[in-house]
Amino acid sequence: MLADSLLLPQCVFRPGSFSGLMLLYESNYHKLLELTGRPGAAGLRWISRVRSDNDLHLEWLDAEPYTSTLRMTYWLKEGRGPATAAPNLVVRIYRDAAQAEALAEDARIQRLAPGGPASVPGRELALRWQRNMMLNKWLDYLLDCGHSFT
Repeated sequence: MLADSLLLPQCVFRPGSFSGLMLLYESNYHKLLELTGRPGAAGLRWISRVRSDNDLHLEWLDAEPYTSTLRMTYWLKEGRGPATAAPNLVVRIYRDAAQAEALAEDARIQRLAPGGPASVPGRELALRWQRNMMLNKWLDYLLDCGHSFT
């Protein structure tokens, strides 16, 4: 059964498929472009403040001719403890392919040993689907709240 929460506007695909994941990357790209307006230079940091949501922090980690990498997060503070980054997504933008991929929930990309969890057939594809659906829905939420870096 196809869950409607997995459908992207104007797209029909098999959930969990590679071709569907590529459509999800494309959707992420267009939403991210609407949010940021333009790529930034490495080291550049922006903050978007709106009344109805937490401050959104965006840091450009890398900028190459065809790709850029950024980190998006909220810095949440509870009590007197240190602020926590949550969610903390690292996103790679492929400008030449008009796609954006959530790489990890942390700047440290997990490297899996041979024979580890990624060796299970379809595990890596499922993890990429999970991360990128989260990014896609978060981008919808951010845009609905009025966040913008343009």
